[in-house]
Amino acid sequence: MDLNLMKTQCIAAALIFFTASSFAQEKTDQKDLPPGEIFTSTQSVTINGKIINLATEAGTLQLRDENDKPIALFGFTHYKKYSKASPNENRPIVFAFNGGPLSASFWLHFGVLGPKRIEINDPDYTRPAPYKVVNNEFSILDKADLVMIDPIGVGFSKPIGEAKWEDFWGVDQDVRSIGLFIEQFLIRAEKFNAPKYLLGESYGTFRNAALVKYLQDKGIAMNGVIMVSAVFELQHLLFGPGDDMAYLIHFPTYAATAWYHNKLEEKGESLESFLKGVRSFTENEYAPALLKGDQLSPQEKGSVAQKLADLSGLDKSYWLKADLRVKNHEYFQELLRDEGLTVGRLDARFTGKNEDLLSQSAITDPQSDAISPPYISAYKDYLYNDLKVRKDLTYTTSTGSRKDFKWDWGHSGNVIWNAQVSVSTLPDMTSAMKRNPNLKILILNGYYDLATVFYGVEYSINHMGLEPELKKNIIMKYYEAGHMMYTHKPSMQQFKNDVDEFIDQTSN
Repeated sequence: MDLNLMKTQCIAAALIFFTASSFAQEKTDQKDLPPGEIFTSTQSVTINGKIINLATEAGTLQLRDENDKPIALFGFTHYKKYSKASPNENRPIVFAFNGGPLSASFWLHFGVLGPKRIEINDPDYTRPAPYKVVNNEFSILDKADLVMIDPIGVGFSKPIGEAKWEDFWGVDQDVRSIGLFIEQFLIRAEKFNAPKYLLGESYGTFRNAALVKYLQDKGIAMNGVIMVSAVFELQHLLFGPGDDMAYLIHFPTYAATAWYHNKLEEKGESLESFLKGVRSFTENEYAPALLKGDQLSPQEKGSVAQKLADLSGLDKSYWLKADLRVKNHEYFQELLRDEGLTVGRLDARFTGKNEDLLSQSAITDPQSDAISPPYISAYKDYLYNDLKVRKDLTYTTSTGSRKDFKWDWGHSGNVIWNAQVSVSTLPDMTSAMKRNPNLKILILNGYYDLATVFYGVEYSINHMGLEPELKKNIIMKYYEAGHMMYTHKPSMQQFKNDVDEFIDQTSN
């Protein structure tokens, strides 16, 4: 035999052997990975006197990357309307999540979207257990099926195989993994041709703005996106050095807070009419004053300080000491300091004991302190008992309990400066809307939300550069409550009405 031919055949045989061995090893490794575990139950909800029966799944699916390599167990809860008359009804489907990063989805799940909800003593502290869990007449389950999503790091979601936490912990990493889950879930649930929605709260709205474009670029167009307590440009929340924008966009919410706590001499006819004047002052007097910096004369500075005092409930002297710039955590602490109280960041209607009257900044958030125990305890009771999840699985509510949690704030086209975050997903949402003029966005804003302020959202929307006709696709709604406006029962009803109307208008 020709030696060269023999050599070639040996090499080919070796390649085939190693390729086959490698493929067999990969198949064996993937087979050994956990497949995910789903727990089923039947639930029901009564809305407007009508009982809706639900086939429910809670647990994890094995998430695959773009090459079908398993990378995570992805946690979720799925409510699907069960009807013998029309078992394959192609109802709209809503994918919903909270923010953080990273927080589990139980806030929205047990606050307003799911079949059950926790009753709390809004806007005060709720007594310890037993907590009252009731039928949620404000659920959206009469309009759509619902998938509550827990991103990697919270709920039951975690990496598997060769994947690491850092593969999921970042702006773009997070969008990719949730986008992969939604695509794979739509295949599994046979929902590709159903009306589809994203619903996110807080950081979940920042995620939504990028996620809607990510999915659209993959051929998965949303009928609508629902933003609960939105923020699209994170630098607006940071009070960065030399950046006056955060002071400007927070001020109308300071004024709304003072209005609520009766710290103003002139409140006007209504909160809305009062805030119309506050917006005008912010744009026409406060912004130019900050722009001038030290070129502002003492007389001008004194005049602006007085108006800030009149509208915010803080003394003129405080504004002058602050050089007309008061950070949100300073405002929480100062407004009710003389009463020994601090106001809530997530919802300024809530107040709590001021733990250090000499401190410049608030130490705690009364709203978070007031609602976290009832929400967490009551939800976990529901999860393990009603949804039948195995009791030896730990449901992680926040990555705060994860060791070495670190978020990668890098986002394509954005930058990081001076250890502060300068990151925006507004360009993603703008691009998605321009490439899909049928896309509708519903934004729900709490007037008393000092975490993601309503005037910041207005500023962002007004700087998207959209044509007037396309801008009409963004619908703004306002609530006399805070970040989780659904803790306030009248706002919960309004939430239900607004979301129902939006789904009705965009699903046909």
